[in-house]
Amino acid sequence: MIRKIITIDEEKCNGCGLCVDACHEGAIVMIDGKAKLISDEYCDGLGDCLPECPTGAIKLEDKEAMPFNKELVEKRMAEIKEQKEKEKEKKPLFLADMPPMFANVHGSGDSQLKTWPVQIKLMNTKAGCLKDAHLLVAADCTAYAYSKFHEEFIKDRVVLIGCPKLDDNEFYIEKLTEIFKSNDLKSITVVKMEVPCCNGMTYAVKQAMLKSEKIVPYNEVTITTEGNIL
Repeated sequence: MIRKIITIDEEKCNGCGLCVDACHEGAIVMIDGKAKLISDEYCDGLGDCLPECPTGAIKLEDKEAMPFNKELVEKRMAEIKEQKEKEKEKKPLFLADMPPMFANVHGSGDSQLKTWPVQIKLMNTKAGCLKDAHLLVAADCTAYAYSKFHEEFIKDRVVLIGCPKLDDNEFYIEKLTEIFKSNDLKSITVVKMEVPCCNGMTYAVKQAMLKSEKIVPYNEVTITTEGNIL
């Protein structure tokens, strides 16, 4: 049948994932850093995801497609809800054993930090170090959880850290928006923990990108409470 359905231009997609959160049918997933429509049957053709896309990668088109399947969507949304509940039930960091890898880390251990301050609250939005920078926005706990944080994430990047649970996330959005507006960043990398409260950091960065209208290469990394990369 011919009906309205979304199409995603992978060349324009910057991997921000805002469309995934905007789709109420769970029709879009991130695969290899790009947004993908998992099946015609999950797309209702209303286009709720279009306004969220900062690069114009998503369009509505009249094309041959399978009918919208409400039953499949309800089943998928139930599965997504169940998965989120399972994530909440994972053991807390305070009960986790020290990862064995921490006991066998070799190397110079030199700090890769080249800029100061590192707190989002304290960074001057027009600091010279931000010009043409590769920016790392990290949740506080990540550097403690992942043993190779300096070498793999801090090296060659300007670092900003914060805690979306303990601090005002709306402040983060406004501060990051000003930073993005005032500087021609080359890339943004977000490193967060797997715990639900850490999703606020991702949200703050994505909202700031939208508000500042500065779309740059974006990468997101999640660290487990056992000290591994998901």
